[in-house]
Amino acid sequence: MLGIICAMAIEVEGILSLMENKEEIRKAGAVFTKGTVHGKDVVVTECGIGKVNAALTTQVMIDTFSPLAIINSGVAGALSEKLRVGDIVVSTDAVEHDYDTTAFGDPMGLICFADEQRVDMPADKKLCEALISASNNLEDTTVLSGRIATGDQFISNTEKRLQLGRSFDALACEMEGGAVGHACYRNKVPFAILRCISDDLTNSTSMDYEAFKSFAAKKTTSVLSDFIKDM
Repeated sequence: MLGIICAMAIEVEGILSLMENKEEIRKAGAVFTKGTVHGKDVVVTECGIGKVNAALTTQVMIDTFSPLAIINSGVAGALSEKLRVGDIVVSTDAVEHDYDTTAFGDPMGLICFADEQRVDMPADKKLCEALISASNNLEDTTVLSGRIATGDQFISNTEKRLQLGRSFDALACEMEGGAVGHACYRNKVPFAILRCISDDLTNSTSMDYEAFKSFAAKKTTSVLSDFIKDM
């Protein structure tokens, strides 16, 4: 079974429109819908916005459905001038840019587990390659693979975005992917992050985000449909 986690209802609705044999299961305040898409077993849920919501939902999905892999799909803000609204970013890895223990001499973003420390959460290479292949079916769309930076902040200031991109060598920022990757990494579940750019460095306000998120969600749904079809 493939797990798909999205932050918002508009992103989940696209997957549900493709799904047959639907069954809803409610856990920890979230609705998980399982069924088939192109004959493949899939479970999808809306996690809500932010890292804690994303990590909680990911753990519940893993414990309840034992997915073979999880994809976190949604929208993101560009950190690179190479990206425009509607372009696609597929994760190589994810960082949590607001994880800050620099007061102890640690690098920004260093995550301290009980048994290890690391900055990046590596995405599954095969999943990413398959998502890139599916994304390349989109017309007039730049598709890039690189690091996703996650934090509990909507970053609209262009200079802050550029600085964040430079600091972490990241292509896009959002509020859930790194937390999904965090939970998947600790549970040894392969994951990947798929993001459509809803606001770039010339359109980077909350109003731009609201205007473009529906358009972006349609593109990620198209990519996921092709990805599942070829699984």
